[in-house]
Amino acid sequence: MTSEPAGLRRALGLRDVVLLFVTTGTNLQWVATAGAAGPQALTVWVLGGLAMFVPLAACVTEMSSRHPEEGGLYIWSRKAFGPFGGFITGWTYWCSNLPYFPGVLYFAAGNFLFVGGEGMRSWSTSSLYFIVFSLLGLGLATLLNVFGLEIGKWLNNVGGITRWLATLVLIGIGGLAWITLGPATPITVESLVPGLSLRDMVFFSAIAFAWTGPEAASFMGDEIQDTRRTVPRALFLAAPMIAAIYMLGTLSVMVALPAAEVTGLQGIMQAIERAAQRLDLPGIVPIAAALTTVTALGSVGAWLGSVARIPFAAGLDRSLPKAFANLHPRYGTPVNALLTQSALTVLFVVAGQAGTSVRGAYEVLISMAFLVTFIPFLFVFAATIKLATEPPGPDGWRVKRRFLVPLAILGFLTTAVSIVLAAVPAESEPNKPLAVAKVVGGTLVIVGAGVVTYVLGRRKALASRA
Repeated sequence: MTSEPAGLRRALGLRDVVLLFVTTGTNLQWVATAGAAGPQALTVWVLGGLAMFVPLAACVTEMSSRHPEEGGLYIWSRKAFGPFGGFITGWTYWCSNLPYFPGVLYFAAGNFLFVGGEGMRSWSTSSLYFIVFSLLGLGLATLLNVFGLEIGKWLNNVGGITRWLATLVLIGIGGLAWITLGPATPITVESLVPGLSLRDMVFFSAIAFAWTGPEAASFMGDEIQDTRRTVPRALFLAAPMIAAIYMLGTLSVMVALPAAEVTGLQGIMQAIERAAQRLDLPGIVPIAAALTTVTALGSVGAWLGSVARIPFAAGLDRSLPKAFANLHPRYGTPVNALLTQSALTVLFVVAGQAGTSVRGAYEVLISMAFLVTFIPFLFVFAATIKLATEPPGPDGWRVKRRFLVPLAILGFLTTAVSIVLAAVPAESEPNKPLAVAKVVGGTLVIVGAGVVTYVLGRRKALASRA
């Protein structure tokens, strides 16, 4: 006699969801990216938060209260626009993590080099090192998530805690450098004014992307204790932490290192190392490098686990093969969704490296993640506007409609502009046509594959009923 498969377990409490939001809502790679833009980044962080984070947080609060089921934005879009709209929303969001995971893993690999001496630093241009590190990190995150949220959540939690510790190290050494040596990047009132060039606008799209993440916990609605109340409360508690990490972290990078010398791949550790050299504190570098590496691995674990619930929900709806809805018989996790996503990520790790440098691969992967990720947010904001007139769920938090709808419209417009800007290649990219082809072509392949998958799935479902 075989035992029945284990069901989903409500393993996440308020503390877990707060740390999940900190882990998914921040990433130190965006601090490095912002530091490279100079003092104007501080102003752009505020503008990006108002244009993306506030509208998205309001929509997540309202929709999580109304529809707290497993699947999050997939469920919201499905209720607003029907099965096809829901499927494309979930499909593009799920697939957006395929290029995003390698980008975060490359960031982790780049910073891990600072744990060792100059010998390890020589691997900074080694494609083989970055690929091997990425595969090992992905394997660890996948394994922990297969074991269930009771175990997997600890990688998320550790990622949130080490993110704060790494940021505190950065803030501390940056503050000490400012007091004793002065800021490496001059900060004036004029330098805080954002530019209006194409490069500056592309930077704004990156910051808008960095402010996403409030939607993460909603994917695991059936695995959170008292979802209707916990998600809004956790988001309210995490929001100031997210803002502090981004704002204070960016300021500290610019204090420690001239903005022109900051790179997105290793900018955090470059800043800490330079400040440590100026302050004669070399011992802090490997500690900070280890913390920064763990924060990135925590991001991979958190996102891998949360978005795997999208194909799980689609499997339950039969929009994807039923196998995606199967749970591990012992751990109660969507094991097929997890393993499929990890296997596809491996392809992006290898394909993203083709025909470019390590830095070029990183920038292509991140640009592709931008473009694909923004597509489902168009549906989220539109779904919020359409569903705003429905009656609220019981015991949930509400956002008044007169505030909710304008915020959703603002979020929709921000997302639409960011989609266009995300296709523009970085100035440092040596082969810009190839970079654009990879980003746009990869996005079209992902969307087209989603349409084909949906059509084939519907035909199979109709044939089985005949």
